[in-house]
Amino acid sequence: MPQPDSATVPFVARERDPRGVVRLTLDRPQSFNALGEGMLEALQAELDIVARDDSARVVVLAANGKAFCAGHDLKEMRAEPSQRGYEKLFARCSRMMLAIQRLPVPVIARVQGIATAAGCQLVAACDLAVAANTARFAVSGVNFGLFCSTPSVALSRNVGRKAAFEMLVTGDFISADEAKERGLVNRVVAVEALDAEVESLVAAIVSKPRVAIAMGKQLFHRQLEADVESAYEDAGRTMAANMMEASALEGVQAFIDKRQPSWSG
Repeated sequence: MPQPDSATVPFVARERDPRGVVRLTLDRPQSFNALGEGMLEALQAELDIVARDDSARVVVLAANGKAFCAGHDLKEMRAEPSQRGYEKLFARCSRMMLAIQRLPVPVIARVQGIATAAGCQLVAACDLAVAANTARFAVSGVNFGLFCSTPSVALSRNVGRKAAFEMLVTGDFISADEAKERGLVNRVVAVEALDAEVESLVAAIVSKPRVAIAMGKQLFHRQLEADVESAYEDAGRTMAANMMEASALEGVQAFIDKRQPSWSG
């Protein structure tokens, strides 16, 4: 049976279940799901769709093949070398990473294989990550003379400074268990348990009010970049606004009444 032409197959496969759980699957296994121009454009388009979807609750970012994501497409980059072209590429990639952070819903990386360079950055950019115990992680650009500068931004906001810098200057791989110890991923399980472990996080999130999760995610990222006094001021305003939402008023009243809250979303 003839195989479909890769040019006609979407870079990113999309599924959505009735709960509002959106699964985006990187689908270029033959190129290790590298973040070439086509993949970046497809991922950005899908994230923009989720951003406009008021009924979306969670995004699961997955991948087909042996690799989760091998980073930028080096062959594509080398084909047309120019300072301006490279700046545009890295700006496009940074925009996509920021789009993940700015979504009002949590994004969970489902990491089944290697995640290197900008692929490791992609894991770090997600709010949560579940990895198979066979997955490995590296910011390996330095091995080719290219310090992983843009990946360092997300990596250093997940991992301690010395651990992050060691990864960046050595280019060495770390195991899934090491990634968990360092804070890059939340959970590590056997490959066959990966989907069940992701689902346990998904189920926990969708059982909570969407508005509380959205407000909380936005505040969480804002306060990380602020001084501690400003962070507390912002957090106080956000919590007060959250408390005035119907879902919070119902949740608190249910606690007082010793019953389960009745939430509509």
